[in-house]
Amino acid sequence: MGPLQGVRIVEMSGIGPAPFCGMLLADLGADVLRVDRLGGSGLGFPIAPRFDLLNRGKRAAAIDLKRPEGVALVKRLIARADMLIEGFRPGVMERLGLGPDVCCALNPRLILGRMTGFGQTGPMKDQAGHDINYIAMSGALAAIGEKGGAPLPPMNLVGDFAGGSLYLAMGLLAALHEAKSSGRGQVIDAAMVDGVASLMAMVTGYRQAGIWRNERGANGVDGGAPWYATYATADGRYMAVGAIEAKFYAEFLDKLGLAGEALPKQNDMRGWDVLRARFAAAFATKTRDEWAAIFAHGDACVTPVLDMDECMRHPLNVERGNHVAVDGVSGPAPAPKFSRTPGAVRCGVMTPEADTQAALADWGIAASECAQLAEAGVVPRG
Repeated sequence: MGPLQGVRIVEMSGIGPAPFCGMLLADLGADVLRVDRLGGSGLGFPIAPRFDLLNRGKRAAAIDLKRPEGVALVKRLIARADMLIEGFRPGVMERLGLGPDVCCALNPRLILGRMTGFGQTGPMKDQAGHDINYIAMSGALAAIGEKGGAPLPPMNLVGDFAGGSLYLAMGLLAALHEAKSSGRGQVIDAAMVDGVASLMAMVTGYRQAGIWRNERGANGVDGGAPWYATYATADGRYMAVGAIEAKFYAEFLDKLGLAGEALPKQNDMRGWDVLRARFAAAFATKTRDEWAAIFAHGDACVTPVLDMDECMRHPLNVERGNHVAVDGVSGPAPAPKFSRTPGAVRCGVMTPEADTQAALADWGIAASECAQLAEAGVVPRG
């Protein structure tokens, strides 16, 4: 089930980007065992566990890491793993007695992925932060927002999940590939500031080439260009316009009803305010769905702006199977799609209280030993 079938991963439970990385790998078939601290919920917000989609598809075990028996148990799990994922501040794993030196000595083939905001080294390594701070320090936040307005956080998608989770996943898989020839694991320092800096590659080049202005809402793909923006419709909804190329722009003008009208040239920035006003007036004459029907076919690069509920019902996502329901909770389907070894969500969110004993057994811990650990209060009894 999935191209990563047979890969075993221990994930030290946390919130946000490290669990999302584990979810991505579990979706692709890896056997991910999430290790919670005994008595911890593993949740960043007070929601029922089944809605915590970042922990779907994983086994779950709660272990008392304050007890030497608990640390010894985690070491045994790590010795059986191909990868270890942790998202703590620098030094936390070392204080638990589970630092890289210890783990890699236990398992020389282990690939240890360490997720932080500011990195394992550097002047800010010990500081707390969140997505907004990481993208602020990487140049991305300053470039996002309306002209003349304040920087606008793009949810927590850019720092946590793009610069963090996806880069950690790429690093883990690259190291797994390398280990096939070397027989050796390694440690991956996946800092979100590093990942976001990498994501900024195109814009960084454009800036130095003199074709990107160092201000918000003043460039081609940051909402500054009138042909790459959103427009309100008659019913208060929105259409998204991305008509960058000349032939797409011509089709956009035609379907908007403005072909042949005396308008400023597309790339003449001096006329952008005139174009924006004209486009806004045109879009305001029809509802979003009326415009969606007009632009439904062709290459104008205009689409309706769907909310999170609507997108699940749209024929594009329905036909592509981009959402799946597990335990009555809808979530994104595994991505990308594979021709021979498709990924799948093998289960909903398992709770440590219910799964610890079975999960440990599947990872080679004898039932009798599990019972002894439960009796000693190192793991749950369930």
